[in-house]
Formats: sequence, C-alpha cells, structure tokens
Amino acid sequence: MVMLDSDSDRYARERAEMVERQLRARGIRDQRVLDAMSRIPRHEFVPEEFRSQAYQDHPVPIGENQTISQPFIIALSLQALDLAGTEMVLEVGTGSGYQTAVVAELAGLVYTIERYSRLAENAEQILARLGFANVRVAVGDGSLGLREHAPYEAIVVSAAAPSLPRSLFDQLADSGRMVIPIGPPHAQELELVRKQQGEPVIKVLEGCRFVPLIGGEGY
Repeated sequence: MVMLDSDSDRYARERAEMVERQLRARGIRDQRVLDAMSRIPRHEFVPEEFRSQAYQDHPVPIGENQTISQPFIIALSLQALDLAGTEMVLEVGTGSGYQTAVVAELAGLVYTIERYSRLAENAEQILARLGFANVRVAVGDGSLGLREHAPYEAIVVSAAAPSLPRSLFDQLADSGRMVIPIGPPHAQELELVRKQQGEPVIKVLEGCRFVPLIGGEGY
C-alpha cells in the first residue's frame, strides 16, 4: 500500500483532475482502478525534468528510449483485467514502476520484469520508498515471462508484440486474462486475451501505440 502524505502533496489537484477528465470522463468505471490512480503519486515515477508533464494525457520519457504510458491506457488495461485484490499478476515491462504500483494496489502479489537493469533498479527503489511490499522486480527477457512463478491469474504487457507470445500465454492460469498490445511498430491494438480451455479468446479494447517488446518472442 502506498504511503503518501496527501497534506504535503502539491500534485494532488493535478492527480484528481487526471482521474476525472482523462479516466472517468472517458469511460473508466472500475472504482478500484480510479481509487488506486487517485492515490499513486505518478510524479514520483517521472524524471525530474518531466515532472510538470506527469499528469498530462500522453506518454512521458523515462530514459532508455522508454516511456511511462498514457494514464488512460493504463486505466483501460487494468480495468479489463478486472482484479479482485488477491491475484498473482505478472507485469512485462516495469519501466518507471508507476503501472507496477497501480497493479500492486489492485492485486495480491506482482512479479514484474524489465529488460533494462537501470530502469528496474530505479523502479524498485521508488516502490520500496513508497511502501510497496507485494512487488518482486526481475531483469530479463519479458517476452518469455517468468516461468518459475507461473501460473499467473493475470498478465499485463507494456510493450507491443508482433503476435501473442506463446510463452506468456502458456504462463496464464486457466481462465486467466492478459492485456497486451499487438501489431506492427507504428500502431497496434490493445487486446484482452482470456485463456479458456487452453485456447485464447481475444477482444480488442482500443487502438494504441507502444514501444516494441524486445526479446525472443517480441521484435
């Protein structure tokens, strides 16, 4: 659970406006997602030079040619996962750690894997400072997942794959769900993938544009 002194948080108004104008006004209805994103200090996960943009409606650079995703896309992804609070979740692409923090507010235990060690270390430090004890950070090829901890009840992927990575799908529990952007590098579709009797059942959520998933089953 995030430890935040709201009385001294000068970004509180921007965060509240983000939730109302970018999320609720655009159809996000999951109150647990809205509450989590109301609590998490997104600016803490953004480099100092970009903090003025932390709550704006677009991705923000975080280094290594990576970005922190647009708030709406994060909210849409996590609403689609429909987390109850007890699940074990795999996040592919830790990045800044912001989405990791939101998932940690919504789930029981979060495993997150990041390709870039510098980003992983930075995210781990921020998450620890904010009081998250239910997150485990790993460095490696996210397209292959973390098989040693599978199966996962939910997986969220923060980079675009050319097609559904078989390794990630295999690590879903039966009736598990995954949100992942699929498509060419310039534009993708955000897909909700449900595992039903060992087969994928796919629903397209939204058009999107993510950085590419690099690795054995990515680009």
